[in-house]
Amino acid sequence: MSLTARLGRAARAAVSDITPLRESPAYRRLFAGQAVSSIGTQVTQVAVPVQVYSITHSSLQVGLVSLAALVPLVFFGLYGGAIADAVERRKLLLATSVATTAVSVALLAQAAAGLRSVPLLFVCVAVQAGFAAVDNPARRSITPLLVRPEKLPAANTLSYGSMTFSVIVGPVLAGVAVGAGGFAWAYGIDVASFVAAFYAVARLPALPAAEDAPRAGLASVLQGLRFVRGQRIIMASFLADVNAMIFGMPKALYPALAFGQYHGGAGTASLMYAAPAAGALLMTGLGGLITRVRRQGLGVILAIVVWGGSIAVFGATSVLWFGLLMLALAGAADQVSAVYRSTMMQVVTPPGLQGRLQGVYMVVVAGGPRLGDLESGAVATAFTPRISVVSGGLACLAGIGLLAALVPSLLRYDSEKALGERAQLVAT
Repeated sequence: MSLTARLGRAARAAVSDITPLRESPAYRRLFAGQAVSSIGTQVTQVAVPVQVYSITHSSLQVGLVSLAALVPLVFFGLYGGAIADAVERRKLLLATSVATTAVSVALLAQAAAGLRSVPLLFVCVAVQAGFAAVDNPARRSITPLLVRPEKLPAANTLSYGSMTFSVIVGPVLAGVAVGAGGFAWAYGIDVASFVAAFYAVARLPALPAAEDAPRAGLASVLQGLRFVRGQRIIMASFLADVNAMIFGMPKALYPALAFGQYHGGAGTASLMYAAPAAGALLMTGLGGLITRVRRQGLGVILAIVVWGGSIAVFGATSVLWFGLLMLALAGAADQVSAVYRSTMMQVVTPPGLQGRLQGVYMVVVAGGPRLGDLESGAVATAFTPRISVVSGGLACLAGIGLLAALVPSLLRYDSEKALGERAQLVAT
């Protein structure tokens, strides 16, 4: 085989595996609908805090927007996962899609009417977060029902890539919409985007509750939490993410670093916000490299090592282009970690517990970065933003090293062996 042919073969092997999109029409429609609606969601997530600031001129009020969303996300994330396991999931997704669209219509109406009511905006954020907390576990728990088990890493890579793309495109689109036509235009985009999501869900096949799933309630939620506690692999993957987000997430310090360390301004800060997503999107394009790894637990550990090291170097440098490169590298590593953690959880978890585990996962993903904002802000206040970022990155490295030592089964996790055990479980 010639060198050119070998290079071409290696390049094809490295790009993302789109087999789930080819093999499963249901997954393909769900992916496309979610890709469109995620952009609309990101538009609203930018438009709401900007509208709050335009009314109040208070950064504290803007910060409270995240708090308004966090409480419903935590509560309904756990309970929503139990609901997802206990009911027909297609009908549940149809209901949550309609409810979430109704909240977006309310946001559109208040902007068009010029109400300028901050309490109303907070209520809309809280209600929409509550419905999203029920929708997301149900939506993510059906992926193992739509694609072959061995194609879960590829499906998760595609899904995370779609979300990353929306994180880049949505804020840009929000800025253009608000600048051109006001907040009503931005919320109008969100409303329109839900049409695609609703159509995709409406075309899904029936997705009945698992035969052994109990009725949704406190006992059901506690059963899911006990399962997490008893599964060292899943618990370790959650702790790995919490460690990375609490100690290695300097997002709250981007404005201070932009003005102080890099002697820039708002434009410099915006580049910092975008850099991790750009790195994650690039890694999605190389998804073929991700999906071929069997030692996914080791992959999680190495990815978080890269994350923590990149963040520490980012905090130490005063060269902007190099700092952005480190953030992009951190974002790429986080994408790898997210794909492996999601896949491991989906493979290890029985069908009747998928929704509840996705709910716990969402709580971890939503809560970790917010605790990271608190940690980084507190250390920066006590010392300096640079010390906060560097020490956080180093603490992340120490934390993942300790976790690897305490849970050696995470290092030994083999995806093919786990898939075999899953097949035996389903057969029995």
